[in-house]
Amino acid sequence: MHVVATAGHVDHGKSTLVRALTGQDPDRLAEEHRRGLSIELGYCWTAWDGVGDVAFVDVPGHERFLSTTLAGLGPVPVAMLVVAADDPWMPQSAEHLAALDAFAVKHGVVAVTRSDLADPAPALARATAEVARTSLAGAPGVVVSGRTGAGLDDLRRALADVLRSVHPDPAADVRLWVDRVFPVVGAGTVVTGTLPAGTITLGDHLLCGEDSVRVRGIESLGRERDTVTGPARVALRLGRQAPPALRRGGALVGLDAFERVTEVDVHLGGDGLVPERPLLHAGSARVAVRARPLGENHARLRLDLPLPLRHGDRVVLRDPGSRALWGADVLDAAPPPLTRRGDARSRAAVLDHWNGDMTGEAARRGAVRHSLLRRLGVPTTSTPQGTMRLGDWLVSEAQADAWRAALDDAVRRHPDGLTPGAAARAVGIPDPALLPAFVAEPVRMLSGRLVVETDLPAPVRDALDALRTDLSDTPFLAPDADRLSALGLDRAELRRLARSGHLMLVGDGVVLLPGADLLAYDVLATLDQPFTAGEARRALGTSRRVVLPLLTHLDRSGRTVRLPDDRRRVVRS
Repeated sequence: MHVVATAGHVDHGKSTLVRALTGQDPDRLAEEHRRGLSIELGYCWTAWDGVGDVAFVDVPGHERFLSTTLAGLGPVPVAMLVVAADDPWMPQSAEHLAALDAFAVKHGVVAVTRSDLADPAPALARATAEVARTSLAGAPGVVVSGRTGAGLDDLRRALADVLRSVHPDPAADVRLWVDRVFPVVGAGTVVTGTLPAGTITLGDHLLCGEDSVRVRGIESLGRERDTVTGPARVALRLGRQAPPALRRGGALVGLDAFERVTEVDVHLGGDGLVPERPLLHAGSARVAVRARPLGENHARLRLDLPLPLRHGDRVVLRDPGSRALWGADVLDAAPPPLTRRGDARSRAAVLDHWNGDMTGEAARRGAVRHSLLRRLGVPTTSTPQGTMRLGDWLVSEAQADAWRAALDDAVRRHPDGLTPGAAARAVGIPDPALLPAFVAEPVRMLSGRLVVETDLPAPVRDALDALRTDLSDTPFLAPDADRLSALGLDRAELRRLARSGHLMLVGDGVVLLPGADLLAYDVLATLDQPFTAGEARRALGTSRRVVLPLLTHLDRSGRTVRLPDDRRRVVRS
């Protein structure tokens, strides 16, 4: 299927031409017939040999309905600009052409209609000259009369050639911009819209905002279908559970396919001097935004309502006062905050040299989720050179080096060590699960805490090495007081080493290596339950001096439970 949007000044014969091409009337409202002009979006379709189904979105030409016009033009890849031969170049012709240029529509045809009422040559020459300065430059011009039918075959051929040159991606993520929502008895809520690309299948689940809906029926061009591929005009039946917020300007998108954003950085077309409070048009959506200039040609846009926008999307900004239009390309749909003096100037410099590939994204952000980049439309087929892939995260080598250095510094400033969560917060690592990848000597993980052993005096490090040797083969034979004294470890030093995670203090003067309690739990779990302290002592190969405080430690940590008869049982996890 193909979709074509009309454009042009009011009363220049757009609807008449669509009726002549399709045999259908795009004006569906009684008020439109009474007043003789289009007020709402109209939809007609036909089938052409060698092309297939062709749907037309007929937009209003009157200046009062510019918002409706933009909603019709936004999602459509091909346009037919209609200019009357018996009228001069008119303001709405210029405004609609400016809208097509702002949306960067590159495929289209110029139709000079009413050729039966005046010499079409001047109108064709003027229209061709105007179009040559826009994204539609090079569009073929055709002279036609919707009333007599003259030139209709030429117009069909010209449109067919243009439509055959458009190749949308059927595997693209679904983003259906909604232009009508209405109830149908027995079917529930029905939405219509233009699907630019991608495929929708009966039974698919789509998102509207944060709500999921199920596609219970698909109709396109008056026929029931099991699947439809864009570009296409689509009507979806969503049943009775459709979200109440579903309305024109909303979007139905694939699950986990788009990010709903409220801030974007854009490159501005034209002079770049947009007002502070323009309206943003994307697809069929219209949202008020606050624009903050970033240099001469870029701006940060803060949206009043979230939209599913991506890197590379084309949007249009409109001044509601002057009606001026600006095209804008979304460079970053998840930009960093601007909170410090000079941030805007630095950001403008970054945007001046923007390269929105994945290599650039990881380098600019330092760390970013792979899934976020995919939702933002950034190609993510492989891990870029100079980037670490850690689960769902991409981390640049520069950021990894910075985190390792910051982690060393943060742990050194805490003699008692840091928990992984505290260390991640201190360093600014966004996910504590990433932390182990950046733990490097002299930072070590001991008993659940990050410590730097090189901060210990040499005699203490030697004593620790000796204890590790003593306990390597007999992990539960804690050294006695004489051995600790010989190593120069008094009670105060033992407490400091326990707080920093170098040793585990399970009782007064009873020290073991970190993790000995976990090892003891595994051994005790193999015993017949419940067990006595003597059975635990023999299984662990230790003394009563050690086993009693160790069992008490296990009781306090919830790994064992002491019963009324002084036996214990292991608490299974």
